[in-house]
Parts: sequence; structure tokens; C-alpha cells
Amino acid sequence: MLALPSRWARACSVTVALAGAVLAPLLVLVVAGQGQSEVAVIERSGELLLRHGTPYLAEPQTVAEYTPYLPGMALFGLPRALFGADGWPARLLGDARLWCAAAFLGCLATAVRPRGVRRDGVRADGVAGVAAAGGPNVPVLAVAALVASPLVALPLCVSGVDLPLTGLCVLALALAGRARPFASGSALALACALKWTAWPAVAVAVALLAATVGCRAALRVLATAVTGTAALVLPCALRAPGPLVEQVFAFPTGRGALPTPASSPLPGRLLADLGPGGWYAALALLLLAGLSVAASLVRHPPRDALAAADRLALGLALAFLLAPAGRYGYLALPAVLALLPRLTRLPRPPRRTLPRSVPAAAPRNRTRTRTRTRTPQVVTVP
Repeated sequence: MLALPSRWARACSVTVALAGAVLAPLLVLVVAGQGQSEVAVIERSGELLLRHGTPYLAEPQTVAEYTPYLPGMALFGLPRALFGADGWPARLLGDARLWCAAAFLGCLATAVRPRGVRRDGVRADGVAGVAAAGGPNVPVLAVAALVASPLVALPLCVSGVDLPLTGLCVLALALAGRARPFASGSALALACALKWTAWPAVAVAVALLAATVGCRAALRVLATAVTGTAALVLPCALRAPGPLVEQVFAFPTGRGALPTPASSPLPGRLLADLGPGGWYAALALLLLAGLSVAASLVRHPPRDALAAADRLALGLALAFLLAPAGRYGYLALPAVLALLPRLTRLPRPPRRTLPRSVPAAAPRNRTRTRTRTRTPQVVTVP
């Protein structure tokens, strides 16, 4: 690679990193049927959704039988229910990690390429686009390098459960930064139907659109997100309301019938271990942090997708640190939200320039200045 030009050397190095850090271990784990318990949980929820119309077991007896996700996550388990697990081709096509990774990469590819930008990095109006500043492959190489990093490669190979949520949040903020409220609200609806940790992204997108476009666009993205989430979640919630509340809300926060395995020694978890008083103290700090971030959205709303991603990353980081139960791996979501817009150079929203007003004509002076013409005197010399 040292003998190659710098442009090709970077592409080759990123390709080798992807092959060694993602493709090879992912194929080995998928064919061997190994992975974290989240993979089996998603695939079981897809089968339950297909057969019974709900992804939740009525009376789970062990932690492995809990489904701590909203019904939208079961869609990634449907391929396993359709293809089965007989033979390595079926195991490969039905593995939930592949579909989670495909959703993540598809969202990033849509987010980094703004509408109207050609492959050569030039917009339709002839202005240099997002890729023209550093070459046409800068966003692609940046996304590939991020995927090959341990921050994304490790969860992609062993679990992949948070990747669709991350990609949809980035896509929603990028679309909101381009003043597309309906598309942003649709992406938010899909994200909010996966895990309730995506719900703060709705407030950030509303604040972004209210500050850059107007209240009408903010209400439109809010209505689209709420309506879409309700349409995806309510059918399963009405069919099994008790299991949904127990497994999705009580269990992850440490208030379920069984203790949650999310027991990393984060500040909220350490407070919750002190007893009921500590649990309520952690909850109070969590609510205080949420109110502080909400107040910052009102007083200093984000003006572009980068600022919105930073604000969402800050809010989620505080939530994961102060939650009564959590894992270190949860912090990968705010880290990716903070890094991805900078690596891919997400475009800023187009500024609306007011039409230049035609300067008014100078008022005519009605008082005409009279010019005195002097008649030349003729002098006759005798």
C-alpha cells in the first residue's frame, strides 16, 4: 500500500480493515451460530410476532425469555422465522445481525448524500457539494472507517441490536437539517418503534426544525413521529399490554420481576445498589438531566444537523450514565452520534436568503433650479 497513491492507499487500507474487523469475524460467528443473547432474543421475537401477533412471551421464566425491545425490533427477526436454521445458507440469510447491519449502512448512505448531489460531489445547481471538499469518496471512506473501528465492528459482529437505532437517528437529524419534516418524522417513527431510548431524538428534531424552518415544520415532524410510532407499537401493545410494560420498561430499569443483567458500575447503578432511596435518587438525577437538556433545546436550539447530533449525544450519554441499570456498551450510541456527522461532513441546511428589495428611486426635487443665462455683452470699439 505504500507504493500506491494516497487516494488508493486510503481505500485499500479501509477495505482491509473492513475485511479483517467485520466480514471475517461476522461470517465465522454467523456460520458457527455464536453471538450474544440479544441475537436469539430478536429472532425469537420475530417468530412470536409471525405466529401470535406479539413478540412477548406471556409468562417468561428466565432472563433469556424477556424481550426488552419495542415491537419494531421483531422485524429483524422475521428472516429467521422465514428461512429457518437448517444449513449455513439459511443461517446466514436468517441471522438478525446481517439485517441490522444492512439497515444501519442504508441509513448512513442516505444521510451522508444530500438530495441533488451527483456522484462527482457537485449539486444539480453547479455548486460544490459535500464530497467536493475532500474528494468524491470522503463520505464513503469515513463511514467505512467508522464501521471498521471497534466502536461499531464489535457490536456489529456479536449483537448489532443498537445499530438500526443509531442509523435511523442520524438519518432523521440529517433530514431535519435539510428541512424535510415528513421524511425526518418517518425515520423517527421507525427508530422510536425499536427502543424507547430513541424518543429524545424527537424533541431534538422538533427544536432543530422550529429554529431553522418554523413552527409549522416542527409540528409536522412531531405529528409524523408520534402517529407512525403509535401505528407500529399499538397493535402489539393492545394485544399484550402487561408483558410489554414488564419487559420493555420495568425490566431494563431494574424494577422487573427478574434482575436485569445490565449491571455495569455506572453512577446510576451504584446509586441504585444503595437501596430504594438510592434508586429514587438516581431517577431524580436522571429527570433533572433530562429537564436540563430540554431547557437547552428551548433556550439555545440547534441550528444544523451537527449541533442536533451533539445535543442528542449529550442527552443520551447523561441518561445512560444516570440510569438505575446500564452497560458500558450503551455509550457507543452517543459516541457514534457525536463522531459520524463530523466524519461524513453532513451538509448544513440551506439558508433562506430573502429577496433583495429594489431600492426606491430617489425622490425628484420638484423645485426646479432656475439657471440664469447671462447674455454676453457686445462691446463695439469705435
